[in-house]
Amino acid sequence: MATPRVFEHCTLSELEIDDERSFRHVSLYADLKEVLRRAAYPFRILSGDSAGRADRALLLNLTFWAADAGGDILPGRRLDADVVAHVAWHHLAARALAVPGRPLSVDALLVGEAIASAFDVYLVGRLLGHAPESSFLETQVPAMAETAEAAGLCAEDFQRLLERVASDPDRAFGELYALLFDVTRALLACDDAALAQAALGGFAAHPLVPLLHRYELSNWVLYARAFGDRHEDVRARQADRAIRSAAVPLDWLSAHWLAPALS
Repeated sequence: MATPRVFEHCTLSELEIDDERSFRHVSLYADLKEVLRRAAYPFRILSGDSAGRADRALLLNLTFWAADAGGDILPGRRLDADVVAHVAWHHLAARALAVPGRPLSVDALLVGEAIASAFDVYLVGRLLGHAPESSFLETQVPAMAETAEAAGLCAEDFQRLLERVASDPDRAFGELYALLFDVTRALLACDDAALAQAALGGFAAHPLVPLLHRYELSNWVLYARAFGDRHEDVRARQADRAIRSAAVPLDWLSAHWLAPALS
């Protein structure tokens, strides 16, 4: 009996991209989209009984976000513009940091995920005031507000946090990148919940820590432990230091990862 086909495969040109007009003033978005187009990056579309199920696609992506080659999993043939950027940063990180014949290292996995996730906050900062009708803002800002409220931030303080992000999106990207990488590295070193709680307490003063639990950090840590290569990754550590030390981290990434992929 033939095995049922689980996925259909397609490239970016075969997908419909939602909310793209809101990103027209973000030049990095067009470059990131072009990277995926030139690479013929493969997406997988749920088929059969699971076709159209966003919950199933989310579960598979969160659980098998790097181990299973073949591209991100979508419920159907459309995706949001912010997802295009997120996928492109993962692709660029793997392109820059992968070692042939080996799985990505723990540090490479975390660098890539921290960049892709921090870029979401950069996009929030860029779109606030420029594209208030964006569906990306309609979903992201309330989710950020809910996370911040759970962390103890009042509505007025959350508004001030948003204003801070909007006033300098590049700074917000760099700050969140470093926070996400440092927190997950600290949690990886913990053997029990008490140590993890103490480690988290060390980041209490960070300006973006109220947004920390917006991200699936438990997935990052558990996946890195299960599948990340434990070799000392000099290239990933060098990239991390370069991103932190750059006056504008996204400028460094554009020059060293994005431009070579487009040349």
